[in-house]
This record gives sequence, structure tokens and C-alpha cells, in this order.
Amino acid sequence: MSEKYLVINGGSSSLKFSLYEMPGEKLLINGYFEKIGFEDSFWTLKINSEKVRYEGYLANHSDAVNKMIEGLKEHKIIDSLDEICGVGHRVLHGGEIYSDSVEITDKVLDDIISLTKLGPLHHPGEIAGIKAMKEVLPNVKQVAVFDTAFHQTMPKENYMYAVPYEWYQKYKVRKYGFHGTSHKYITEYMKDRLNKEDVNLIICHVGSGASISCIKNGKCYNTTMGLTPLDGLIMGTRSGNIDASLIKFIMDETGMSVDEITNELNKNSGLKGICGKNDFRDLLALKNSGNELGILAYNMFRDSIIKYIAEYCFQLEGRVDAIVFTAGVLENNAVLREDIVNKISPVLGININKDVNDNIGYGHELDEGVINTDDSSIQILVVPTNEEVMILRDLCEIVKA
Repeated sequence: MSEKYLVINGGSSSLKFSLYEMPGEKLLINGYFEKIGFEDSFWTLKINSEKVRYEGYLANHSDAVNKMIEGLKEHKIIDSLDEICGVGHRVLHGGEIYSDSVEITDKVLDDIISLTKLGPLHHPGEIAGIKAMKEVLPNVKQVAVFDTAFHQTMPKENYMYAVPYEWYQKYKVRKYGFHGTSHKYITEYMKDRLNKEDVNLIICHVGSGASISCIKNGKCYNTTMGLTPLDGLIMGTRSGNIDASLIKFIMDETGMSVDEITNELNKNSGLKGICGKNDFRDLLALKNSGNELGILAYNMFRDSIIKYIAEYCFQLEGRVDAIVFTAGVLENNAVLREDIVNKISPVLGININKDVNDNIGYGHELDEGVINTDDSSIQILVVPTNEEVMILRDLCEIVKA
């Protein structure tokens, strides 16, 4: 008998949802509510690759959820709310409290609220989504799937910062890591593909947000993002790692507040900060036109990826089963993939299979594949990630437990 499960991703003024049928992980419908709380609210539903757009004022996330339910019934995806067996919520930060997905009890919700200080940009919208779904489906299990959970297997030497130890004891200042659902999905995929539980991987999740994880013996050993998603790689609008003294220096020079500088580092830095463009396609166009700042931003971005691949190769003592490229930018951009492989080739003995590489990505014949030549020392694969399916699997497991 088929069962239906909702996957929810709440933002500060947005709400994404997908409804799946199990078994089979069949996507029935998905949608995206935008500008919640603004006069020009709108939402889009996608059924069988066809999009339907609606407009209307959405005062809050509860309004969005009610419109979502209307849409499910209008398009005959469900006849009754009783058909929905569970709801899975993507939640940014589980701190040190949660190392796995959990059913959302009152205690769990209180914990998520208390962790807002670690996820101030994401948690308010996620909490609003949870509360709205609990109002509509009070008797259905709601499950929190934490972005940080997968990374909780890191050893202490890899998650601690060299700051006063009492900061960790009192305030839990440490590296947590993010994109955990994606890194977990790719790890599980590679275990099946290689028929090996104790896989050693370097997973490069590079989209607008970007992180790399080091997987040792099938578990996260290290990752690039830190206390917040700001740390690590250069990203679309995030700076990645910087000298912390920069913040006080800019405060003294400009009179900006810490909050204002933090906003700049999160929303106006990275690729956007260097060349004015945060979409990688726009960056490539700048680079290809010979624009000096476009070339600079591209080189900085590429080299930040290479730096962590090199670091994690050493952490794995050279015993790497595969390097995996995933997420929007690396799933779809053959030029960047080839450039990275050519840069690491002299040291790691990996060569690009240009014919395969050029044929993977949006608008091409393939969406995944092995892009190294047979004489390479390490496999390099392109594998599309699927964070929603990972949330769905955790949700089903907990609902059925």
C-alpha cells in the first residue's frame, strides 16, 4: 500500500515543500512559497514537470501551509489530510544535542528554538514551518533532519578551534559543519556503488553554498564549514574563511557594526564581493570575456576547492576511494571540473576523461559518471545530490520505527 510523506524547508520569508509517495520515492508535487509576509507574495506548484503560478498575500507561514493543502487537494494529489503519514523538516543546526534525525516533540522544538543563536538566519523560518505544520497536522509525526547531524562523528581535534577552551565549555564554540544531508546522501550512494562500508571519500558539494567533507571509514572525519555556514570555501555570496581580525579593522575604518559586517560577509562577499556576480554562470561569462575581476574570482574559487581536496587527501593518508563532485555548480560545469582535475593531476596522478566530462550536466546526455581516465590513481565521479530524498528516508525510518 502506498503512503505519502511531506518534506518541508522553511525560510525566513519562504517555504519549500515536496510530497512523495512511498515505497518508490516517487515525487508527486513540489512547490515554493516566496515573499511570505510581503504584499507581493506568490507561489509556484510543479506537477509532472508543469509549473502553475499563484499570487496572493501570505501573512505568515500558516497561510502558506493552508495554500499548500488547498493546492494538494485542487490538483487531486490527496483527497484527505489523513493520507499524509509524516512530515520531515530540514533544520539547519542541531548543535551537539542531535547527531541524528529525531521526531519533533515539545522538547525537541524547544531545543531547536534555543539553537537559534547558532543559526539566526535559518532557524526562525524553519521554526515557523514546523509550528505551521503542527497546526494543520497535529496528529502526524513531524521529524527534524539536521544539517549538522552527519558531521557529529568528527574527532575532537578536527572540530575544536584553538580559542580559550572555556568558550567551548560554556558556549559550545566549535566546528559543526553543514550540508550534512547532502554529504550523507553521497556517502550512502558511494557505499552502494563501491560495495564497501568503510569508504574513504572527498565529497565536494559546490553550489551557491559550498562545502567539502572528508569521509573516513564511512563517517565524516572533517568538513569545511564551521560554527556557521560562513566558514570554509569561497561561495556565491559568503566569504569563506578569513582573518578574524578583519572584522574589528573594518569596524574601526568604517564605523560599521558587527551585525552589518556579518551581513556583508554572508550576503555581499564571496564571488559577488570580488566581481559583482554570485551566479557561477554569470561569473564564467565574465571570465570568458576577459574581465579582470571575473578571472580573479574564478581563480580564487577554484583554488579554494583544490586547497581542501589536498588537505583531506593528507588526512586520509592518500587512501582515497573516490573524489565526488556534486551540487549545482560541480554537477553542471564541465569547465570547472576539468580545471580542478588538471590542477591536482601532477600530484595525485589523476587525468580527465574529457569526452565523458563534457557530456555530464544540465542539457547533456548524462547527469552522472566517472570522469577520470582508466590509468588514474583515484576515481573522480560526478553524482547528483538529493537532499530531499535523504530527508524522506530518515523521515520514513522514524515514522515506521
